Amino acid sequence: MNNELMTMTTDNEFLPKLSVVVPVYNGEADLPELISCLLAQTYPKQRVEYLLVDNNSSDRTSQILKTTAKDSSLVIHPLSENQIQSSYAARNTGIRASTGEILVFTDADCRPQPDWLASLIPPFKNLDVAIVAGEIVALPGNNLLEQYAERQETLSQKHTLAHKFCAYGQTANLAIRRQAFIKVGLFRPYLTSGGDADICWRILRENIGRLEFVQSALVQHRHRTTLKELESQWRRYGRSNRYLHELYGVELMREITLRECCYRLTRWLLKELPTDSIKALAHKATLVDLLNTPIGLFTARARYAGQREAQLPEKAQIIDWLEG
Repeated sequence: MNNELMTMTTDNEFLPKLSVVVPVYNGEADLPELISCLLAQTYPKQRVEYLLVDNNSSDRTSQILKTTAKDSSLVIHPLSENQIQSSYAARNTGIRASTGEILVFTDADCRPQPDWLASLIPPFKNLDVAIVAGEIVALPGNNLLEQYAERQETLSQKHTLAHKFCAYGQTANLAIRRQAFIKVGLFRPYLTSGGDADICWRILRENIGRLEFVQSALVQHRHRTTLKELESQWRRYGRSNRYLHELYGVELMREITLRECCYRLTRWLLKELPTDSIKALAHKATLVDLLNTPIGLFTARARYAGQREAQLPEKAQIIDWLEG
């Protein structure tokens, strides 16, 4: 390993060189806040490079990235992935250009907290750790759908870490040892969902190292605010189910039939809603409590629709490789 990749240890400090990779698609509105969060990181700036990859945006993303790279006190490398429209292909472009010992991933619409990197990296002191996942929490929101998602902790890593098939971390807050990519390959560039599970499972199934979770390594993420956005989110979860079923045999979600949906709505109208309404009058329940069942049915139906309609891309078997 060359000097650029070697871990710096001073007064028992563990400071490996980090490469933070962020795919960006039409991120003009998100980039200023993201950059502010990166500037606030407490991890030594000289030990971090940021690779921000424009994935064929149609807004001012590319121009903003180039300007930021010139003016920022951070080491920022503006990159471009215009051949494949996929966040995983964009991440691969960042990984190939990276020099860090640890690859760290987040997204343009995420807001890493100041101690994010400083909290996320210490588990790598143990050489048997290959993957570290941090927690994903909601940005403050007053919208009903945001409150529902926050109540359900929709974005939390606890759901993926408890996956029935195998644990994995979401790329909104994930770090992977460089050597793991060298051994199993990079992200599948033609996947549009489920690539975070795929890369973690390939690493874990090859016994390259274990996965650690650091709850204090926080990234904030904005919940969806409209039914259209919420439906799109859960349809994507459904597509991920289908893709991972095709690749690994993961169990598919069963359909919630129209008959079952009608039964649950009737039960909600006749039993749950009156009970929760009385609680609400006593300030012991909120609007989210009153509408929990119909929103849950809406998301479940959207997820199943995404799973039913999805078709694994023909090129999904392709794995890009990183030279060691």
